[in-house]
Amino acid sequence: MSNLLSGSTNTRLAFTDIARRIRHLDLPTVDAVIGIAIGGIVPASLVAYQLDVPLGILQINYRDLNNDPRYEEPQLLGQDNLPSQPSRILLVDDVAVTGQTLQVATKALAGHDLTTLVLKGQADIVIFAEINTCVDWPWKV
Repeated sequence: MSNLLSGSTNTRLAFTDIARRIRHLDLPTVDAVIGIAIGGIVPASLVAYQLDVPLGILQINYRDLNNDPRYEEPQLLGQDNLPSQPSRILLVDDVAVTGQTLQVATKALAGHDLTTLVLKGQADIVIFAEINTCVDWPWKV
């Protein structure tokens, strides 16, 4: 499944391992999948494709490229393709440690029935609950 990078404390996951885990999830019935940019775009795309539902994006930023906070709290910068009527939404991000980003997203999606999904961290659905180190995601540049 996952392998530790030699000389690093980060876990490296292969794209195929992530896709396989998502494919074998028992996902809820939803009307749309909303990914939190940037880290949640790829996993949200995989989930939306699997469920055959529309994909929307919330642009929320908190950290810079070095993973250091750039704001006091996460900032909602934009939103694309969000449902206008109350819907069942699966909100997807790569990591949720403190939950601050998910809180901003939840406020932006007030009125919708939300289920949260992350690859690692804390949410309603956590795909890699066994990983407690930082992860080098295959899509990160």
